[in-house]
Amino acid sequence: MRKGSVKEALAKIKYDPRENEEDYFVIIEHRGAYGDIKKIPVRVIELGHGYFFVGETQIPYHRIIKVVRKDGRVVWERRKRA
Repeated sequence: MRKGSVKEALAKIKYDPRENEEDYFVIIEHRGAYGDIKKIPVRVIELGHGYFFVGETQIPYHRIIKVVRKDGRVVWERRKRA
């Protein structure tokens, strides 16, 4: 499941011709609202260095909880804190 950074996982989904970015979503924790979860299609995001962008909005990679396929399979998940 979790191999490398979330940015590496997203880059593979977006740029590998064997993948279809339409099949993936990122699940993020919305800033300032613990437990407020948002689901964003990978097709609408642009990758940056410390952030990804949804339109004009910058979202830091550390807000990503997991990356999932439409079928619910988790392809990357943030490590649980001990």
